[in-house]
Amino acid sequence: MLSLILPAYNEARRLPASLAACAEFFVARGLPGEIIVVDDGSSDATPRAFADTVQSLPRGHLEYRYLGLEHRGKGGAVRAGVMAAKGDPIAFIDADLNIPVDILDRLLRALNDGADIAVASRYVPGSVVRRPWWRSLLGVVYRRCVHIVLPVDVKDTQCGGKMYTAEAAKDLFRRSRLDGFTFDAEVLFLARRAGFRVREIPFTLIQDRVTSISFLRETPRMMGDLFRIRLNEMFRRYR
Repeated sequence: MLSLILPAYNEARRLPASLAACAEFFVARGLPGEIIVVDDGSSDATPRAFADTVQSLPRGHLEYRYLGLEHRGKGGAVRAGVMAAKGDPIAFIDADLNIPVDILDRLLRALNDGADIAVASRYVPGSVVRRPWWRSLLGVVYRRCVHIVLPVDVKDTQCGGKMYTAEAAKDLFRRSRLDGFTFDAEVLFLARRAGFRVREIPFTLIQDRVTSISFLRETPRMMGDLFRIRLNEMFRRYR
């Protein structure tokens, strides 16, 4: 059974279409699974959007679950979803489906071929990325900072589409500590440290939608969190 986690923050408008697309993915493939919406303390009607939408979605071998949290950040939401997941493997994609749900096909193939973790990547051959120039620039700068501060063997730590074996997911997220957006880099740092096999998967990203993320506010936090990871390692907090 595949567990699919959708971390959501104020996604009432887009969640119904995203849930329908995810359900169609499972049904079309005859794939048993669970879709877990983890609400990171939304202030809009995200809980009602979930409840109203799932009433009309197909069931069968597909389960829909909702986890409501206080606002902590995307990392805290994904961690809660991973620890609650019952399936194997465990995946997450952003609730707005900026990364199309069919990326799960390629991630599944990577795990079937022997990877412990499969990562959708914007920076490997075969990827096509169309996004505003300033987002591309921020991504390049942050990516270089990640590789200066942290030993990770992944070109794209931050892309919001990943799949893990249940063993890898439970182990790594149990050890992780960050609740913000830098959780991706932290988990992949821990994966390298633990010897898990990671494979990057190309995909097409069209990113022209308005985002609720404040980059002016979040970027300094993300930079600081990179150094927190090294300090946590130095003081042996990842046990």
